[in-house]
Amino acid sequence: MAGQISRRDALRAVAVTGAGAIVTTGAAIGPADQVIALTHVTVIDASGPPRENVTVLVRGRRIAAVGPAVPIPDGARVIDLTGRYVIPGLCDMHVHSFLVEGISPALYLANGVTTVREMYGRPEFHEWRRRIGRGDLLGPRWVIGSKILDGPSPIGTDPAIAVTVETEEQARAAVRQAVREGADFIKVYSNLRPGPYRAIAREARELGVPYAGHLPDRVPIAEAAAAGQRGIEHLNAVWYSTSTRERQIRAAIEAQKIPPGDHPGRLRAGYELEWMAARSQSRRLTAMAFERLAQARTRVAPTLTVYRVLDRPHTVGPDPRRMKYVPARIAGFWARALRDMLRGGRTQKEAARWSRLLDLRLELVRAMDEAGVPIMTGTDGGDVPYVVPGFGLHDELAGLVWAGFSPSRALRAATLEPARYLGREHDLGTVERGKLADLVILDADPLREIANTTRVHAVLADGTWISPSHRTRLLAEAAKAAEGH
Repeated sequence: MAGQISRRDALRAVAVTGAGAIVTTGAAIGPADQVIALTHVTVIDASGPPRENVTVLVRGRRIAAVGPAVPIPDGARVIDLTGRYVIPGLCDMHVHSFLVEGISPALYLANGVTTVREMYGRPEFHEWRRRIGRGDLLGPRWVIGSKILDGPSPIGTDPAIAVTVETEEQARAAVRQAVREGADFIKVYSNLRPGPYRAIAREARELGVPYAGHLPDRVPIAEAAAAGQRGIEHLNAVWYSTSTRERQIRAAIEAQKIPPGDHPGRLRAGYELEWMAARSQSRRLTAMAFERLAQARTRVAPTLTVYRVLDRPHTVGPDPRRMKYVPARIAGFWARALRDMLRGGRTQKEAARWSRLLDLRLELVRAMDEAGVPIMTGTDGGDVPYVVPGFGLHDELAGLVWAGFSPSRALRAATLEPARYLGREHDLGTVERGKLADLVILDADPLREIANTTRVHAVLADGTWISPSHRTRLLAEAAKAAEGH
């Protein structure tokens, strides 16, 4: 109704004044067409070279102008950001958020992550998204997947997050159910057999919903790309299609007898197959496989942050600066998993091999990029020991640079490529007129050193200004929420 102020507008106004908390009271504060002028900034994005000493004018939820001589209307809030840098809001395209409302949404925004892709659907995430849309909760843009669709001997056995499909009819029914539950995409997993996998692809295509997830162990890259898999998570099965021993590897997969839920056994078996594939990698087969991915525009989220934990667990551990945001029950689980599943039980030979695999993964990701395969940032944050929501995205950026990406190329993987994957490049991914005001203000140049993405000064999330003091409160409230869980 004209003249009324929505809760979203109230939340935005509270944030701009620096007096807000995570949850709004619903009080009518501030106009819906509020104008913010970020002056004297250097803009860095994938649209071209850095633009120095410019003004970014934001009106409501969108960027109204960007340039060196932007007129600033009367009544605008002018924020002098001399010496600082503006980049597009960051995207973490593979998360498993903590199921604590006071932690995950706040940590994402405090770290400049304004879009997340939740890799399995739960009612809580859908409710958070509704509340964010109403303005009752401050949080990122949330893209939510289905429950995991997996084959016999599934990796996940919790019916709240996983569905086992063994026939084509079960596969089609699972896709239809996921759409009814509001999934934005269908998540496929490692143990799907080719028949049900193809049924998922056909049903998803007919219903107009994308599908993404693991590259199933029994599905070659060329088939997945041709079938329309939009995104591939991790690197595990990618290697198989590049190996001169692919038939032997596929036969070994068929011969596996791993009980459901036996994560250590599955991890060890997977490592042996990856080592076999990596040691028999063919340049010709690699070029063919990556050409298929590039032609299909199938995006890969390599999750290098995950592999640092899995491949070299002796190099990771709890960081007190981050662990204060982690509930005690999750911290305990992480400690046990690192000790018993990742560090424990490895022979010296296995540990050396698996450590070497990380170097080979970095080379694989660099080869993908050079072949034109679109790469996106994803962390598996929340699901892997010591990968903390929000913070992990900066580790993933550093991992891409470690793999040989320039800082600019790494930032593209966290901004423009996710926007294109989501079909939202007209709204997200760069700092341009007309796009949504998802912006991160940094205290130092990320092109000089990618670690400077951690130096977050302030954030604009869908037009909501999160000032330095407000950001500090978000982090304090997240730490308090963790103490209560």
